Amino acid sequence: MTNFNRICLTWISWLSYALTGALVIVTGMLIKNIAQYFALPISNISFIFTFLNAGILIAIFLNAWLMEIIPLKSQLIFGFFLMILALTGLIKYHNLMVFSVCMLILGIISGITMSIGTYLITHLYHGKQRGPRLLFTDSFFSMSGVLFPIITGKFLIHNISWYWVYCTIGIIYISIFLLSLIIEFPVIHKITEIGNMKKEKWGIGVFILSISALCYILGQLSFISWIPTYATENMKMNILYAGKLVGNFWLSYMFGMWFFSFLLKFCDLHRVLVVLTGLSTFIMRWCISTNSTNMLLWLMVTLGFSSSAIYTLIITLGSLQTKQPSPKLINCILTCGTVGTMLTFIVTSPIVAKSGIHNALITSNILYLIVFIMCLLMGYFTKHRQNEKICFE
Repeated sequence: MTNFNRICLTWISWLSYALTGALVIVTGMLIKNIAQYFALPISNISFIFTFLNAGILIAIFLNAWLMEIIPLKSQLIFGFFLMILALTGLIKYHNLMVFSVCMLILGIISGITMSIGTYLITHLYHGKQRGPRLLFTDSFFSMSGVLFPIITGKFLIHNISWYWVYCTIGIIYISIFLLSLIIEFPVIHKITEIGNMKKEKWGIGVFILSISALCYILGQLSFISWIPTYATENMKMNILYAGKLVGNFWLSYMFGMWFFSFLLKFCDLHRVLVVLTGLSTFIMRWCISTNSTNMLLWLMVTLGFSSSAIYTLIITLGSLQTKQPSPKLINCILTCGTVGTMLTFIVTSPIVAKSGIHNALITSNILYLIVFIMCLLMGYFTKHRQNEKICFE
């Protein structure tokens, strides 16, 4: 593999996370405007975003097998035409069914690119390099979290229709499409033969990490999706300040990833994961109990930094439970995380409708506590130390 090819493949991985981050993160800011656009209660419209999350889940789940059948380049090129179709539907049709289908298509595109991007990073980098590279890749999710709440806030303040936010997000996929045209991708079935992965034994550690991924993503996205509405309705913030709240969370999340990508070269992955999950659980509890807007702003910054490495550490630990991870192992953990994404509004919308947004945020905190307990339990089963040494050698 040439150095140019490796760089382009790495950029595709980075942009795949940026795309998913943008699509997921803007939901919390757009949900009120979209509800008004379709003249529906906010709790009802939130269910429609389940189509976006379901699309991501379906694509990641199926791509564990499809990547061995359909070339990666072909998938990304096909995704470009799906993106044009979805954006056209959002712009031209004021119809709830069309909107739902477009959200499903956008989710499928996101799931395809994210599963490919994650696999490429685990294929290109091994041993001690893999954790920091995955962390840096995941930081592009956070970059979208910094950039797109600002863009969304500006669009809404200037009365620009919400669907133009999704058109702006589409620019990310255009970049992925153009890069995919000029490079060669690895052929997965040949890699499998070389790696001699006939029967991969995952162990109970992969199961624990998969459950942790589900609970963490469900907790994080439930919290970040409802905190803008909580801030505007319960704490009387304006939409720009609520956008700043979310933007600062993802900015510190991004800086946290860069910091931990350096720190993990010297620290044990599991120990860092336990500390970060415990700390994040405590800080989130503080966030939902404070009445001070300034305190909430700083707590969101702290929460973003402390939780930044959790999901990537879960994926990295999972990939190190075997000597050479297959696409199915990586996609298993990603699928569980995406189930958490899909369940975000299925779980929280009834809570919001019956008990209010504050109780939905408390549910997020309970999910973080479950992740902390699961990570403690993981200490008895992890095989990452011996496999990390083998890969490094």
